[in-house]
Amino acid sequence: MKEQLFKKIAEKHDRMVDMYRYLHAHPELSFQEEQTAKYIEAFYQGKDCDVRTNVGGRGIVVTIDSGKPGKTLAIRADFDALPIQEETGLPYASETPGVMHACGHDAHTSYMLILAESLIEMKEQLEGKIVVLHQPAEEVPPGGAIGMIKDGALDGVDNVFGIHVMSQMEYGKVFYREGNVQTGRANFHVKIQGVGGHGSSPHKANDAIVAASYFVVAVQSIVSRRLNPFDVGSITIGNFDGRGSFNVIKDSVFLEGDVRSMSEATRNLIEKEIRAKLDGVAAMFDVTYELDYDNDYPVLYNDPEMTAFAANALQATDMPGVNAVERCEAQPPSEDFAYYAKERPSVFLYVGASPEEGEAYPHHHPKFRINPESMTIAAETMGTLVIDYLNGGSGK
Repeated sequence: MKEQLFKKIAEKHDRMVDMYRYLHAHPELSFQEEQTAKYIEAFYQGKDCDVRTNVGGRGIVVTIDSGKPGKTLAIRADFDALPIQEETGLPYASETPGVMHACGHDAHTSYMLILAESLIEMKEQLEGKIVVLHQPAEEVPPGGAIGMIKDGALDGVDNVFGIHVMSQMEYGKVFYREGNVQTGRANFHVKIQGVGGHGSSPHKANDAIVAASYFVVAVQSIVSRRLNPFDVGSITIGNFDGRGSFNVIKDSVFLEGDVRSMSEATRNLIEKEIRAKLDGVAAMFDVTYELDYDNDYPVLYNDPEMTAFAANALQATDMPGVNAVERCEAQPPSEDFAYYAKERPSVFLYVGASPEEGEAYPHHHPKFRINPESMTIAAETMGTLVIDYLNGGSGK
């Protein structure tokens, strides 16, 4: 059965690449993916499956029912882009100024459409159900996953699988890891309010820039002096807005920060310490502050048992183009697939997509690009997992 699926995917290769190039040229930002959602919906018209649109926003849920009893497996692909001006020079580069598929979600959608079509054509050989989650808005909190879940996307689902193509992982390899695999994320916004004044009379003012600067330095000690050295965490102050005039003491400063952690305990500790540092700065400089602290994407947890199943299934399958299936290190970015993993035992895998030529730029870079052939590997990888999961490994 897998050989039959791989043959179908190979026969549809050119269509998959055409889809990828079209989607890459027509990116849409998170929560604005109107045309992309219509494109996905149109693809399924006339096919033997159930399609539910506008799930939790612009999400699309496609159910492929074999008509036989069995488990229900959800497989997820995201489809939003980023506010980045593309600099790849590709012939199918973004036609939308300031918007780019710089994370591979166009590839995720393209491989998933071809895989879903192939599975629909083979569904009489399967058992149970496949639920395809076409998810918008992965990039921007609160993310599209949480809205789809609230709207019933996981109703009746037993487990969830996801794949991400990775531009800086070696093409031809598939990677897995159990446990906590991607960081949880928080962001915060702070307004520090002092008393403005003239540069010639600093004693009559409370300088918000000085207070905010002390805060920026103080938070650096949280990771170095409050976290266990074996824990993982980072704090980044990405915006410090204190612009004014050279001889004016600024009355207020606005800061924005990013927090990453690999456990809920670390996430909670960092938040507690940031609040304590702000209390200290307020007392030291006689200023006040307003804090908006948002814990958004959780730590992404791969269920160990399901991950072992996935690794064993892939290692036992001869997939064209796959040289190795390897365990990898945890990944620093956050990923809203973590919301599915909190609801159902799940696995998130990585497919190496380093380009054939030139530098492999990181995700979210204006020159980001992938090897399009990695989409075939992604489709074969997910297809292998679907067949082995639903048919109990009897689908060779």
